[in-house]
Amino acid sequence: MNQKAPKTLVFTGTSISHEDAKDIIGGVAFQPPVFRGNVEKAVKEGYKLIGIIDGIFFSRSAVTHKEIVRAMEAGVTVVGGCSMGALRASELDIHGMIGVGKIYEWYRSGEIEDDDEVAVATNPDTFEPVSSPMVNIRETFNAAFDEGIIDKESCRLLTDLAKKTHYGERSYFGITREASREGIISGEKASELFTFCRDNETDLKREDAILVLEKVKELMSGEN
Repeated sequence: MNQKAPKTLVFTGTSISHEDAKDIIGGVAFQPPVFRGNVEKAVKEGYKLIGIIDGIFFSRSAVTHKEIVRAMEAGVTVVGGCSMGALRASELDIHGMIGVGKIYEWYRSGEIEDDDEVAVATNPDTFEPVSSPMVNIRETFNAAFDEGIIDKESCRLLTDLAKKTHYGERSYFGITREASREGIISGEKASELFTFCRDNETDLKREDAILVLEKVKELMSGEN
């Protein structure tokens, strides 16, 4: 690691644990999901490179656009992707925030727009997710279609059902069970689909979290 690497901080803990993140990148401070005031505090503490992966959406005030812009105006490099980072990067890349990952691209292109696409309910002590994010559900149902487990119309209806479900209550078990009740798919197909989702989830948020960490690592080494 370059000894002159900038003092670096990454906000995460939900899409990827601090322990797993440390296996990817060293010499970095990790803090829980970001909320309002955290970035401003980080700037005051002398951090010059900030990665935003996870953030608080509803239980506390979210990190503001102005807060991030002020950090960049003060010479701090800010990288975002995956969750709150993807949201803010899609809105602030024109101001210099660096966005990475598929979810960021979806937000930037307008393919998805709502905050609930990346929101999950979490364990308040560990920040681990206890519901499934909509972006993962979309990709996993698409994968089930590609595998021939569900047809295109069922995939659409299942995705719509998931979208209508409150973000904190989204789970593959709940969605497939409700789909069976509503006649979208049979009970047998619901069981088959649930097993596939449980064992083969496309964890898009984790994939994008890793991309953020890799980008931060690249910037720390001066290889950008």
